[in-house]
Amino acid sequence: MARSTCSSPTAGLSRKGQETASDADWDVSWRVHVMSHVYAARALVPGMLARGSGYLINTASAAGLLASLNSMPYGVTKNAAVALAEHLAIQYGDRGVRVSVLCPQSVQTGMTTPGPSAARVDGVLQPGEVARMVIEAMAEERFLILSHPQVQEYMQRKATNRERWLSGMRRLRDRIYGGAASG
Repeated sequence: MARSTCSSPTAGLSRKGQETASDADWDVSWRVHVMSHVYAARALVPGMLARGSGYLINTASAAGLLASLNSMPYGVTKNAAVALAEHLAIQYGDRGVRVSVLCPQSVQTGMTTPGPSAARVDGVLQPGEVARMVIEAMAEERFLILSHPQVQEYMQRKATNRERWLSGMRRLRDRIYGGAASG
């Protein structure tokens, strides 16, 4: 089956802070992490539907499934990116358009900076390793692409006992960042 593939032009950017982050930081996070996928879908889905085939790959983050401890704008908008991919898969999956969402933890990119990071707890992967995982997931037409298998376990913990998971995330925040995160 011939497919066209779309990957988001930008995987992301991180603006530190919580709800008190500037409106500009919230706005750029929303535009990069969510609207870039909306624009790609608007441009590509009509042609894919006309052909009866296509493949959209959205890049989100494990933060979109779990949380981002030091950047609320990042975590919230990456969560929206995952939800957008789910909606696309529901709307068009039975019409020949396949959708996957890549949710890596830490990958060695321009966003990788020195210092404490919850995302690096399970290791930092090289881009080539993640690319191989994406190709394998596409061959399997798997929706959720996790570069770090531990994320699946974390998601199960979150779904099984949300209160315990929240408490554990607070302990992780304190361990990595040295106490309650500030805005």
